Amino acid sequence: MNKPHMLQSGDTVMIVAPAGPVNKERVMRMKLRLEEMGVHVKLGNNMFRQNGFLAGEDALRLADLQDAITNPNIKAIFCSRGGYGSARLLPYLDLEPLKRQPKIFWGYSDITFLHIICNQFAELVTFHGPMMEECGAEDVAHETFSSLGQLFSPTAISLTASRPDYPPFFHTVRAPIVGGNLTVLLSTLGTPYEIDTRGKILLLEDIGEAPYRIDRMLNQLRLAGKFNECAGILLTDFHDCEAGGNTSLSIEEIVYTHIVPYGIPILNGFSIGHCTPNIGIPLGSYATMDGQSGTLTIEPGVIAN
Repeated sequence: MNKPHMLQSGDTVMIVAPAGPVNKERVMRMKLRLEEMGVHVKLGNNMFRQNGFLAGEDALRLADLQDAITNPNIKAIFCSRGGYGSARLLPYLDLEPLKRQPKIFWGYSDITFLHIICNQFAELVTFHGPMMEECGAEDVAHETFSSLGQLFSPTAISLTASRPDYPPFFHTVRAPIVGGNLTVLLSTLGTPYEIDTRGKILLLEDIGEAPYRIDRMLNQLRLAGKFNECAGILLTDFHDCEAGGNTSLSIEEIVYTHIVPYGIPILNGFSIGHCTPNIGIPLGSYATMDGQSGTLTIEPGVIAN
């Protein structure tokens, strides 16, 4: 995997909107915050457009994203928000410039589509991190915003699992991290952009999905063989995914049905995804899951200049 160079004062970065419509006030606030960190910020030409549930027509969103990928002066690409729409761009993106010039690519949720193709087709380490809208909120959590610091210096990430809900393991597992939003991962199956989990640590997160839907999605991953050669599982935040009452299975029961029988090491409970704080991590970097300490250590996602 290719790692991008770290950001330096004076570098130019670009904010784009490949998916849903953007909150302009928050993005402009984040633009100022990035400038205070020492970088120049270019905004996508079409970023504040809207076409229904999309941030403008496909051709316009594609043009901005391709410009960010192709322009040699752009050192990092930040996604303004998720929502829906990234998948509509996949067949038309030219990722060859990223192979020649690896760049920081940052976002999550619907942006999972773009992480997968950058990881698998451009062999690029990318960053599953909070959106520019999120970081531009007046009350953004300190840990959310400060996770951007890993882009300015090669920094290992160390996190501790907060929920020991699954069978313990007493060894370490070292493998690259892949994955992201569970709903989006399911949408890649049967396409040329299908996620490859062989020998990988798979990160899973989601928001607002009823437990029966989580069950359906994990069952589909199981039927697609995605747990067969998976090295490990990271269950991060499943925000607002628990049903009330006594008529539903819990997320834990669902995981016991579909994943635990494979004997895959599982760590559960990280502030990654649709949660506060939302910690950014590099996808494609090697990580070590330590079963005895319940810790996750991820190698830096950038290299020194």
